[in-house]
Amino acid sequence: MEIRTADMQLCSTIVRNLNTCILGKQDEIERLLIAVLAGGHVLLEDVPGTGKTQLVKALAKSIGGQFRRIQCNPDLLPTDITGVSIYHPKQESFIFRPGPVMANILLADEINRATTKTQSALLEAMEEGCVTVDGDTYELPAPFILLATQNPIEFEGTYTLPEAQLDRFMMKLSLGYPTQEDEQKMIAAVESYHPSDQVQPVLEIGDMTRIQKQVQQVHMDDAVAKYIVSLVRATRDHTSVLLGASPRAAISLTRAAKASAYLQQREYVTPDDVKSLAPFILPHRLLLRTEARMNGLHAEDVVSQAIQSTKVPVRLER
Repeated sequence: MEIRTADMQLCSTIVRNLNTCILGKQDEIERLLIAVLAGGHVLLEDVPGTGKTQLVKALAKSIGGQFRRIQCNPDLLPTDITGVSIYHPKQESFIFRPGPVMANILLADEINRATTKTQSALLEAMEEGCVTVDGDTYELPAPFILLATQNPIEFEGTYTLPEAQLDRFMMKLSLGYPTQEDEQKMIAAVESYHPSDQVQPVLEIGDMTRIQKQVQQVHMDDAVAKYIVSLVRATRDHTSVLLGASPRAAISLTRAAKASAYLQQREYVTPDDVKSLAPFILPHRLLLRTEARMNGLHAEDVVSQAIQSTKVPVRLER
């Protein structure tokens, strides 16, 4: 499939569209869009009130996709997400009632408040794009993107996300607090209109599917691919790491690097694309040794050391 410049420019329009809703978060918005272009899922971890939900809703509106939201809590059942088969007396058969997972963009709000059993209901959807209910498998709409939020400072009534699920999130992002200037603009704007009211659809969901296929055609030199593998393997060889980044992490970094190049209207990947995204794709996949954590080492530190120690290719074929 030919890479179209007009589609590349559409992606830039989406970024500008979201900037009208979430002020001062250009880099975070671009990373979120990179994950969407790469077909990956995103975990947004931040304190309440920083605009996580607002950003997801604005993104769904921008790309014209079907949007559904799940408010996670300990009472949530797996069937509340996937759907359930109900017996229909007149037809004398079971009818499948689809759950909110049957959407293009699914927001799982406070995902760590759901039990591990309920969280596991999303594993098949995240990896294979389908759900199985009562032995029958149902395909999810394409594209399917899960955007989950969690609060990092609340521990009561929360459940730790298992490593298998964390590994299925392409990125882990944080918006952070706005600057004083941006916060003043927010206060002034919210008195006259709601930020999401300014967001207009930029494309249809079918256009996004086409763009995602174009992203896959972005050229990656063998030297860059080797660099990604070396970077991922460096996290496994670190003495403070019990569980390093998986092969899925290398694939995610590859896809995200291509999406980054596409967003910057390039048809080839550079090592800088990889280096800029690795801190958001690799750390949440690492499991550090107990003594390393007690000494104050963080997964982000390990990834930073891996980036510094891994040789960067200098000659690329375009």
